[in-house]
Amino acid sequence: MENEIQFNSRLDLTELQESVQQIKAELSKVIVGQKHLVNLILTALFAEGHVLLEGAPGVAKTITAKLLAKTLEIDFSRIQFTPDLMPSDVLGTSIFNLKNSEFEFKKGPIFSNIVLADEINRAPAKTQAALFEVMEERQVTMDGNKYKLEAPYIIIATQNPIEQEGTYRLPEAQLDRFLFKITIDYPNLDEEIEIITREHQLTMPKLDQVVTALSKEKIIAYQGLISKIIVEPHLINYIASITLNTRNNPFLYLGASPRASIALLKASKAFAAINGRDFVTPEDIKQIAVPVLQHRVIITPEREMEGITTTQVITDILQTVEIPK
Repeated sequence: MENEIQFNSRLDLTELQESVQQIKAELSKVIVGQKHLVNLILTALFAEGHVLLEGAPGVAKTITAKLLAKTLEIDFSRIQFTPDLMPSDVLGTSIFNLKNSEFEFKKGPIFSNIVLADEINRAPAKTQAALFEVMEERQVTMDGNKYKLEAPYIIIATQNPIEQEGTYRLPEAQLDRFLFKITIDYPNLDEEIEIITREHQLTMPKLDQVVTALSKEKIIAYQGLISKIIVEPHLINYIASITLNTRNNPFLYLGASPRASIALLKASKAFAAINGRDFVTPEDIKQIAVPVLQHRVIITPEREMEGITTTQVITDILQTVEIPK
């Protein structure tokens, strides 16, 4: 009887799962492979977090963001970041209206539901700083007035790690505001053949192949559902232990902040939900630990010269920290 009561009180995630499968089916019409990437972006969407996609040119960073926006019934805007991009080009500016002799705020492209910040590391520090308030508080303060951004709201930024000319390193405070940093690798041989074959057989623009699968109201409802996912106290201890280990690790010059612990919590809840569970497991936390932590920690110069990466250190930490039973 007790088990039956407990089962009946569980969250109904059927509709959420169906929506996730529908979005994945639409994206797979164009995107080959990259299943973990799609899972993580959907996790970020439902966890209300921003995403930084890092990879060489041509690995489908931009098209993935555009296709995702196409599957959702929400507003989408794209900002091409360049060295001469000013904060007003992103946030908007006040314009004097001759009719009523008053200044009116004209909203910039940052006012949307999904914002693609393409090649974000090409903009200078002044423009990057303008994004801090937007990313953390989802509002823009201009001339003493606050303008709230409409939910759902997610920034998907891309950057090329190889090209250094004309780029600026993102400030640590800004990196910390991204829920995930996802590194996109090259496809394997079979995937490469599939990509070429699909391109050869293409009969319509790629964006036209994808149809809308999820409304704005449903996204907001699912985001509310995520907050109710069960996280046992021993898993909260597990998250805290992982974060603490980054601060005490001899290979790391800078460890993760409490914001990273909160990111691990939110992301693991969303990751569990899109996999059809109303409770978080240690495996959920391990699956999202690298994309949550890799941009929030800094390798010591000595280890960096040895070629050790943050991904390797985080993977080692996950093997070291005891998994709760």
